[in-house]
Amino acid sequence: MSRVSVPCHVKGTVALQVGDVRTNHGRPGVVVIDVTFPSAAPFELQEIMFKNYYTAFLSIRVRQHTTNTTMHTPAKWVTCLRDYCLMPDPHSEEGAQEYVSLFKHQMLCDMARVLELRLILRQPSPLWLSFTVEELQIYQQGPKSPSMAFPKWLSNPVPSEQPAPLLEGLPDPGRVSSEVQQMWALTEMIRASQTSTRIGRFDVDGCYDLNLLSYT
Repeated sequence: MSRVSVPCHVKGTVALQVGDVRTNHGRPGVVVIDVTFPSAAPFELQEIMFKNYYTAFLSIRVRQHTTNTTMHTPAKWVTCLRDYCLMPDPHSEEGAQEYVSLFKHQMLCDMARVLELRLILRQPSPLWLSFTVEELQIYQQGPKSPSMAFPKWLSNPVPSEQPAPLLEGLPDPGRVSSEVQQMWALTEMIRASQTSTRIGRFDVDGCYDLNLLSYT
C-alpha cells in the first residue's frame, strides 16, 4: 500500500512533575508532546514512525473532526494507544534508541479525520535524566494506482488445443513446410552428384587445341 507523509508541527515538550515539586528529589516522569497539522485537512492516519530516546511507555490521544464539531463544541480527545511498551526493562538500555513504527490496525479507535495528536511519554526509571521521541513522521494513505484495462485478446487467450484461424490469403503452413522439405532434399541430391574434378577452359582430354589459343 502506498503512503504519503503528512506535514506536521511538533510542539515543545511539556514535562509533568512526579514527586514533591518543593524539593529537588522530584523528577519529571511524564512528558507530553502535541502534534498539529496546520497545512493538512482532516486525514486518515496510516502509520506513525519515530526514533525512541529512553522512553519506556507511550500513550497516544487523538482529536478528530466530527459532524458535531463546531467552534463552541470542539472535538474531544480520545485515547487510541495506551501504555505501549518501548523498553522491556526501563532500567536497562534495551529498546532505548530503536526506530518504532505504529500502524492504524494497532490503534484502539478509528483513525479517520485526524486533526491533532498528543503523545504521552512515560519513564518511571530514575536512571535517565531525559527522554523523548525523535524524527517523528506521520503518514496517510497515498492515491490508489489507476486500474489498467487489458485488451480482450489478452484477457481471453485462445486455448492451445484450438489453433487460431488462418488469415485470408495466406498459404497453408503444413503445405509450405512439405514443399520446403522437398526442395531441401532435391538440393542435397544435386550437390552430391556434382564432381570435384576441375574442368579446364581449353583442355580436351588433358591436351590443348592450338586453334583455340590466341597469341598477342
